[in-house]
Amino acid sequence: MTFTFPMLLLLLAIPALMLWAVPYRTWGLLLPFDHQVHPSRRLLSLLLSAFDCLPALLLAAAIVILAGPQTMQQPKNARKLTNIQFCLDVSGSMMMENRSENARKAIEDFIAVREGDAFGLTIFGSQQIRWTPLTKDLSAVRNALPFANPSRQPSHMSGTMIGAALRFCKDNMMNEAEQGDRIIILVSDGDSFDLAGDAGGAITDELKQENIRLYHIHVATDPIPDEVVDIARETGGEAFQATDALSLKRVFTHIDRMKPAEFRTLGTVPLDHFQPFAIVALAFLGLHVIGLLGARYTPW
Repeated sequence: MTFTFPMLLLLLAIPALMLWAVPYRTWGLLLPFDHQVHPSRRLLSLLLSAFDCLPALLLAAAIVILAGPQTMQQPKNARKLTNIQFCLDVSGSMMMENRSENARKAIEDFIAVREGDAFGLTIFGSQQIRWTPLTKDLSAVRNALPFANPSRQPSHMSGTMIGAALRFCKDNMMNEAEQGDRIIILVSDGDSFDLAGDAGGAITDELKQENIRLYHIHVATDPIPDEVVDIARETGGEAFQATDALSLKRVFTHIDRMKPAEFRTLGTVPLDHFQPFAIVALAFLGLHVIGLLGARYTPW
């Protein structure tokens, strides 16, 4: 056992002196009947002396607790960080059929079950905006989502450029992500001309090089763009079609199961070991209260 503040243990000299002084107790107010001979009651005398020792023992336990006792604990599991960046389409078409509202609600529910991961939010249309950097403060993303409303975006955000958005998210992930897995969840309802030709393959290579996995949720009834399907599969992710709130929830639940929380083993580490000392201190305190209620010296 070790202590965080070992120098505090020097204060144990105070309760030690208190214990040493108990047998020599002579104070008190003498009354006339104290000068007569009384029968010897050695057992009672020992009991009262024991109760007199309790304040000193209670103080000693408190000093040990303040010194911060620690013991080396066996290895424990810690959650492995997953960096998840939402890439949310805010183009004009996302206002149709409550697509934006359904996506926002599904993202909020997904965040709630992934506490311990780092989340970020990027919104895009014809341009990209870094709305929330990667953070473990889940409230930051939840509070930012209502403002990522397509109806509040300027006119130059009305288009859909998925390729540019994925590159933008990739660069942000490289700059902000801590150690751990990297995932981009693309939520969009449209096709994108900047993925035509070899552009999709180039973006796939860039994501794979940075170990970033792409999941795509297509929130429109028209078919999922083949280019996005290929990027998702090549990076180890998947593309889904979800056109209403219920199907969106199922997709996010499926992603959570596909990429569950992982745990890594930590080495042996010193941890606080207050419990036995706290129990002893509470026992001393309880006995002292009992003593004050009857088993104690009277003031005289």
